[in-house]
Amino acid sequence: MARGKKKYLIVAVIVVAILLTGGYFLYPMINQKSGNQKYRTLKVDRGEISVVVTATGTINPVVTVLVGSQISGTIKDLQADFNSRVREGQVIAQIDPAIFEAQVEQGRANVLNAQANLLNAQANLKNAQANLNKAEISVIDTKRTLDRNKELIEKKVIAQAAFDTAQTNYDSAIAQREVAKAQFESARAQLESSKAQIEQAKAGLKVSETNLRYTTIRSPVNGIVISRNVDVGQTVAASLQAPTLFTIAKDLTQMQVDTNVSEADIGRIGIDQEATFTVDAYPDRTFRGKVSEIRNAPTTVQNVVTYNVVIQVDNSDLKLKPGMTANVSVMIEHRESVLRIPNSALRFRPESARAEGPVEKKKEASKQTPSAPEKGRAGLDRLKSELNLTPDQQSKMDMILQASRAEIQEIREKSKPEEASVRIRTLIRQKIWGILTEEQRKKLKEMAQSQPKERGRPARLWVVSQENKAIPVQIVVGVTDGTFSEVMSGDFQDGSEVIVEEISSKKATSKSATPAPFTKGLR
Repeated sequence: MARGKKKYLIVAVIVVAILLTGGYFLYPMINQKSGNQKYRTLKVDRGEISVVVTATGTINPVVTVLVGSQISGTIKDLQADFNSRVREGQVIAQIDPAIFEAQVEQGRANVLNAQANLLNAQANLKNAQANLNKAEISVIDTKRTLDRNKELIEKKVIAQAAFDTAQTNYDSAIAQREVAKAQFESARAQLESSKAQIEQAKAGLKVSETNLRYTTIRSPVNGIVISRNVDVGQTVAASLQAPTLFTIAKDLTQMQVDTNVSEADIGRIGIDQEATFTVDAYPDRTFRGKVSEIRNAPTTVQNVVTYNVVIQVDNSDLKLKPGMTANVSVMIEHRESVLRIPNSALRFRPESARAEGPVEKKKEASKQTPSAPEKGRAGLDRLKSELNLTPDQQSKMDMILQASRAEIQEIREKSKPEEASVRIRTLIRQKIWGILTEEQRKKLKEMAQSQPKERGRPARLWVVSQENKAIPVQIVVGVTDGTFSEVMSGDFQDGSEVIVEEISSKKATSKSATPAPFTKGLR
């Protein structure tokens, strides 16, 4: 009887040991198999999606006037300070005028001296005119005497000496007349010189009076003084350039934000687009404005090309101050009450799908959609046709694009597909701008502004089936704000769930590293 019980106990122990051993090895496999069907899902909902271009900028007054001085001197008086409201023509500063007043007095004295010289020259001219008249009379008299003596010498009534004397007197009178003419011309030239000296003295007086007026600094516009750079007693030197005394903002109720937008985003920005921005001074308030200007002058910093986009802002409450840093968001597109999915669902792919060979997936994708070079060639052909390029322009365009192949390829490799297409179009427009006529440039601008919106791109999501498996669903997505994407078409409804993460693999691995629950005690 004892032996039977002992045998029964041994058999029971062996059976239990076999079951425990099998359970130890089978439990992780069973747990992993069941764990592979565990996913984290999110619901598809309806909401708004806003596509924005972000940039940083500086708040500036629309019109800023730098008030300087055209003369050098010492600041005698200041009648405006920081934040002072000034009117056009109002005196805001005074430079010591003593030196300039003395220069004015000296200029007036020079004018009087020149006028006196003019009177003296006029008297000399009259004297020279009288001498010339006297010489003319002397010539006439000696000529008459010479002619009379010539008749008498022929009749041998007078001596030869008397005739020679008459001839000498006549020649001397002619010489004296020439001297009188020269003196008359000299006196007349002196008179003209005196007149010129009067005009020169008047001009010098005018300069002195102008410099004296410049000692009074007046406001050129109505506005607010936002900067004062001098103090009373300070000497300003205007020998090389006009020093800035005041900076006046014409109207602080209207401000503008000067932003720097990268070349990849500038093609999506247009005039009158809505923009919002925040400043550090008011972190809980959002200010609104509109794009008023897109300046064509590029700015390159560390090989990054940006363009200045000006945003007009109403500042009636004077909250915004010049020089504040603004974090700007320009609204490109806004969709309300659209079906949207989280972008994490677009990035998810289960382990079973990852096992597919990359070659087969590339072949399948290439069959469904044309390659990027094929799209690029089609776009270039359409561009040549719409711009009506001449054969010479087409040849130059091909050469330019051939030289830019490496740059275009780099953009394709380093950018997302939707961003790459925009950047490549912008790059091509910049490269070929120089070979186009004015009419073609106008047409190219119209084409850029009327660029068709994205028609959507195909994508694949994964949902949980009734058998607790991940199955793919093909959809077409539209705009995205980086967090959500618009569902343009697909077998989805509001409230549907999509897989965003597979959580079973980590849990199965962690569980397989620990013994089965019913083996802990055995250990």
